Amino acid sequence: MDKKRCEWVTSEQVYIDYHDLEWGRPVHEDQKLFEMLSLEGAQAGLSWITILKRREHYGRAFDGFDPAIVSKYDDDKIGELLQNEGIIRNKLKVRSVVTNAQAFLKIQKEFGSFDAYIWEFVGGAPFLNDWQIHDEVPASTKESEEMSKDLKRRGFKFVGPTICYAFMQATGMVNDHVKDCFLHKGK
Repeated sequence: MDKKRCEWVTSEQVYIDYHDLEWGRPVHEDQKLFEMLSLEGAQAGLSWITILKRREHYGRAFDGFDPAIVSKYDDDKIGELLQNEGIIRNKLKVRSVVTNAQAFLKIQKEFGSFDAYIWEFVGGAPFLNDWQIHDEVPASTKESEEMSKDLKRRGFKFVGPTICYAFMQATGMVNDHVKDCFLHKGK
């Protein structure tokens, strides 16, 4: 018998694996948090599957999402990235990853880690939501609005409240698996 999953999951294996193995699971590694924030920003205006299918390309293109390396990208490197057919070649989105890497490093210095900073928006522990159906899941919340406002204040780009909420879902800061999903509340 097939497992019941959240309705946004298609029959594509990349989506099933992402849902089953990553989405909604708490992430505390800084480099992984930077990756997810970067990918969520790249997704703005597009479907998540579009980014998910290019994820490997993004990892190679952006040096494994190492913020110390990405923060030093110059115009030549950005030009090279804008020629890379494996990623979304939007100049603002590509530049935002570099800008965000620089701001990310400042937060690490100030807070000791990005993890220590970002998880404070949920009080250090995941919110376990209890949605019946996918349509109940909000696009943003008070917490994602606060996160967005603070990240923007610190110089981040492509971090609106909806992107921040998707980031929170992706990194397990909130668990939005619906009630009939086999992963609801860690079943």
